[in-house]
Formats: sequence, structure tokens, C-alpha cells
Amino acid sequence: MTFLQSKAKELNIPYDKDTSPSNIYYELIEKMKDKNTEKCMNVIKTIASQNLDIVNETKTNTKALSKWLYENQGESRFGSENRLFLVLIDTDTTDFSNSWKLKRNIELLTPVINNFLSNFNRKNLKNFEIEFNYPGKTKTFHSLAEIIFVIK
Repeated sequence: MTFLQSKAKELNIPYDKDTSPSNIYYELIEKMKDKNTEKCMNVIKTIASQNLDIVNETKTNTKALSKWLYENQGESRFGSENRLFLVLIDTDTTDFSNSWKLKRNIELLTPVINNFLSNFNRKNLKNFEIEFNYPGKTKTFHSLAEIIFVIK
């Protein structure tokens, strides 16, 4: 956000500073797309590249994301049971905002999930162990969790 806001200032792109960060992000990206100058498009490409770097880093350390997903689940959905997370990423958009649509793309999901299942080895369960804390609970929870990344 800091990078995007500084670039907006540099490119004289006004925006509503009194709204949520997600609204600011959306507004600035859309205004840069509309402006369609080389500088604006370079900002968008830089953000997309940074997002992909974050994804690649996360793929090498899935435990950190698994822990975050457990610790930030909604209170009404709280659970410490073992989980297999599917993380869907559509790289066609800068902020991956259409990634949720991938959940209906069976042709994309099936081979990735089947590959995970085909290569699953119970001996690797130790690698899936995580522990996490949940706000308002004093107990430290222990679970098995893994993440399958589906990237388009």
C-alpha cells in the first residue's frame, strides 16, 4: 500500500484517503489502468511481480500460512482439526481478486489435487505438524495442516 500510495502521489492520481485500505488499493489500481501510461502500467506490473514473489516465498514455507489461516479464522468457524487448504491464485489480475472463480475450474483443480494425493506419504506427516494460538483462548493448539497451491 505504501508503494502504491507513493506512486499515486508521484503520478498525481487523487484518491479517497478516508476509506479502507482495500478500497484505496482498488481505486488506485483502477485509476492507473484507466490512465494507461507507461509509468502507471509499470507500477501495476511491479505490484503483480511482488505478489508473485510473495506466493513463491509462501510455497516454500507453508507452515507460516497454515498457522496464519488457523489463527485468523472467524470465531464462529473456529476449529483446530487437521486441514488440507486449497489456495487458489489467478495471476491474470494484479491483486488476484478473481482467484475465487478458480474453485469451479475442475480441469485446473483435478490434476493438482490428484498429484498431491498420488505423492502423499504418511511418513511425511511430521512435516505437516503446526501449533497455533487463537485469540481469546489460552490453550496452544496442535494440528496437521498442508496447503495445495493451485495457480493459473
